[in-house]
Amino acid sequence: MPTPTDDRVRAVADALLADPGDPRSLDAHARAVGAGRRTLTRLFVQDTGMTFDRWRTHARLRAALPLLAEGQSVSRVAHAVGYATPSAFLAAFRRTVGTSPGRYLNGDA
Repeated sequence: MPTPTDDRVRAVADALLADPGDPRSLDAHARAVGAGRRTLTRLFVQDTGMTFDRWRTHARLRAALPLLAEGQSVSRVAHAVGYATPSAFLAAFRRTVGTSPGRYLNGDA
């Protein structure tokens, strides 16, 4: 995942990496770093090549992989990394990675 260089974007990225389940919206993160929503949106794309939502999805999935590899249930992992339901987590995983977590971990991807 691209590492941001702008201080505001890096602060948001660091918060999300520290707590992938952080439910705060882009607006809330923008307020926390003293930026407007539009400014933070622009900076995220400029700095990482990804939108805030896409970057957060990648951060959440990256945090999920070691938990899944430990054998934790999809339900537990989904909630730990910020998804409301296991099906939302599975949909995001498939959309981003192209396969299910089980197949990915088994090398079937």
